[in-house]
Amino acid sequence: MSVIKTAQQGFSLIEVSIVTAIVLLLAIIGVPAIGGYVVENKVPKVGEELARFVLQTKVNAPNGSSTPYAGIDTTSFARMVHDSSIFSVSGADATTKVQHGLGTGGEVSVAEADAGAAFTITLSKVHDAACPSIASVLQRVSDIITVAAESQSATIVKNASTHYSALAAESYCEAGAVNTFVFTAS
Repeated sequence: MSVIKTAQQGFSLIEVSIVTAIVLLLAIIGVPAIGGYVVENKVPKVGEELARFVLQTKVNAPNGSSTPYAGIDTTSFARMVHDSSIFSVSGADATTKVQHGLGTGGEVSVAEADAGAAFTITLSKVHDAACPSIASVLQRVSDIITVAAESQSATIVKNASTHYSALAAESYCEAGAVNTFVFTAS
């Protein structure tokens, strides 16, 4: 009786290393692109909630008052979005924080402006993938829009004498989650 031996076949260490290196390279290239895509897809929902807050605030402002927004702050916004799947609300009263998800660690803050005649919504640490989409969504309900990168001064994107331009807004945004938008409504 004769025994037939068969040789085992498999991948060599070099072949496995090359395939691993290619997969790692694709992951390094692909992960940032996927992160930007995720941020970009959140913009319409974030913008819709912010626009709803602006409109609701304007509708509920006392008529005939010269300071209809006196006392407005981040807690006003947090109360509206506390059950939202879009925003993350933590803390209470003076320590309330609302994160927007358009950049790592990005927050939403609301404050009165012009001695209560207007109010601002500030979005910090906005990723460039959300530029200029978030400004485009909110430009219809905002009187003034400014944008500033982390190391630069604020640039007006919209006001009474400057018409909104998405291209201009995009040109002022820097790469990464380093942009701050301020939307002013009255």
